[in-house]
Amino acid sequence: MRFFVDTADVEAIAELNDLGMVDGVTTNPSLILKSGRDILEVTKEICGIVSGPVSAEVVALKADDMIAEGRKLAEIAENIAVKVPLTWDGLKTCKVLSSEGFMVNVTLCFSANQALLAAKAGATFISPFIGRLDDINLDGLELIGDIRQIYDNYGFDTQILAASIRTANHVTQCALIGADVMTAPPSVIKAMAGHVLTDKGLDQFMKDWAKTGQKII
Repeated sequence: MRFFVDTADVEAIAELNDLGMVDGVTTNPSLILKSGRDILEVTKEICGIVSGPVSAEVVALKADDMIAEGRKLAEIAENIAVKVPLTWDGLKTCKVLSSEGFMVNVTLCFSANQALLAAKAGATFISPFIGRLDDINLDGLELIGDIRQIYDNYGFDTQILAASIRTANHVTQCALIGADVMTAPPSVIKAMAGHVLTDKGLDQFMKDWAKTGQKII
């Protein structure tokens, strides 16, 4: 499973990248707003930090405008994945941009039928939103499983990019189901290292070590 980090915070990206925990980055208009920076400037900086795909999202709603914005974003760097919403115009945009050789991440996916359409349109990535489905009492992880089965049934190359991940458990379940990629905030990726028994065991080791009166250095 590849790990993408869902943020436009370049310091957080650099920290995780240095640890080998970042295979790519996803951004969206909300994350750009949070960064307080110009979209072209911050996206270019991110592309210089990581070698994997960096998703930059269009903000137009009509296909012709989305295509123009997508081409502009793709000029930033070779590792840009143009992010488009799963609307009919978004699918039109996906078809055009993917045919031109650009990576396309189709986002805001909430059903298996939507994912099927995105694959038919040539999407590089499909981004089903787990957490937002859970918010309305639907099973986001079940959607990941449905898409996995459909894509495997027909040999689609589109990669499942599990998004809207809220917990470390989401990551575990997506890995078990077979998502190709997951994207999560830095806090969730760091939380994966935590376990109460690890903390308890380390505390006991430190207490016992102190009793020896020894030093390694």
